[in-house]
Amino acid sequence: MGVALFVAQLGRTAASAKPWKGLGSGVYELVEDHRGDTFRAVYVVQVADAVHALHAFQKKSKTGIATPQADVELVEKRLKAVLARYGLGRR
Repeated sequence: MGVALFVAQLGRTAASAKPWKGLGSGVYELVEDHRGDTFRAVYVVQVADAVHALHAFQKKSKTGIATPQADVELVEKRLKAVLARYGLGRR
C-alpha cells in the first residue's frame, strides 16, 4: 500500500487502486491481502496537490465484500474535513 500511495503522490494511479464509489472522482481504495487477512486504505488526491489518507483498516468480516457502514461513514466524515480545510465544498 505504501508504494501505491507513493505512486499517487507522483500524480499517477497505481494499478491496484480502484475508485471508491459514491464520493466523486479522486477518491480511491487500495485492497491488499496479507497472511490471510484483508486490509483496505482509502485516499483522496487532487486536494491542494496533496494525497490525503482518509482511512486504513483491516476488513474483519469473513463473508461478503461490502465495507462496513461505520467505515464508510468515517471516510465520508474525513473527506468533508479535508475539503473544509481547503475551503472546498463537497465534490
